[in-house]
Amino acid sequence: MSKDLNIVALTGGVGGAKLALGLTKVLSPENLSLVVNTGDDFQHLGLHISPDIDTLLYTLSGLENPKTGWGRNGETWSFMSALKELGGETWFQLGDKDLATNVYRTAALQAGMSLSDITQQLARRRGINNQIIPMSDDPVRTRITTDDGILDFQEYFVKHQCKPAVREISFDGIETALPTSRFQQLLESDTIDAFILCPSNPYLSMEPILALPNVRDLLAASKACVIGISPVVAGDSLKGPTSKIMQELGLACSSRQIAAHYQDIVDGWIIDDTDTSLTSEIEELGIAVENTNVIMRSLQDRINLATATLEMVTALRRDF
Repeated sequence: MSKDLNIVALTGGVGGAKLALGLTKVLSPENLSLVVNTGDDFQHLGLHISPDIDTLLYTLSGLENPKTGWGRNGETWSFMSALKELGGETWFQLGDKDLATNVYRTAALQAGMSLSDITQQLARRRGINNQIIPMSDDPVRTRITTDDGILDFQEYFVKHQCKPAVREISFDGIETALPTSRFQQLLESDTIDAFILCPSNPYLSMEPILALPNVRDLLAASKACVIGISPVVAGDSLKGPTSKIMQELGLACSSRQIAAHYQDIVDGWIIDDTDTSLTSEIEELGIAVENTNVIMRSLQDRINLATATLEMVTALRRDF
């Protein structure tokens, strides 16, 4: 494995942030760029909330809540308690420290800064030297069609705790949204060795990024290899509602099914050791397969998975 590889990781949610942290431990900041899903962004209490961006920023700066993987460690809740006393909406919990981030972001947006510039500024102030790149500076909002009607993503995910049955997932604004200028540059660069699809929910976290105009085509045409890591182990999702959503959409919950979802863009697919029986089925899709532990319980697990991913990049690059 070469530490000089130039890597772009596409990420969202807790699983993506875990692998991103592992990658930062084995690659120098100038060799690793992180593109983050913003389909989860929404307006709440007059604030612009960017859950996936903040999960990544808190994880990379060591500020995340280790029990949840999201939010701040050592958080306090005076604001939410006072809001509850006033009869305000409290279904989306904003801790006092997290609130400061969202107030700062909202004020900067209102002053005319782009989400990209704000995110990079927040990263630097948290001591993060990697490029943290929102997928788009244009609003894209994930909508979930359920048996209870169409819900904004956070309403489905937080307010209703993923309980309604999912019938369709769509992305408002996706037709006119553009990748951020830096993301576009990376997609068109001939100096990138690999794009990594982190083990994030393929339909909620990764698809908004891939659904941006021309992104999937540019990945398919890139000289860089594309490596994905399965977020499913032994027929179940590692975290979140992936398996539930796949079943409700009539899809088999398996590493092979998700590999097929990415078949047009991925060159390599990493699956857990418990799923080795699926190797030949995935290889029949024209995708190279590696088996390793993909369950990231510890920092060392994250580093090990990052290392295995980069070793696969090195092996596939030799074949290009």
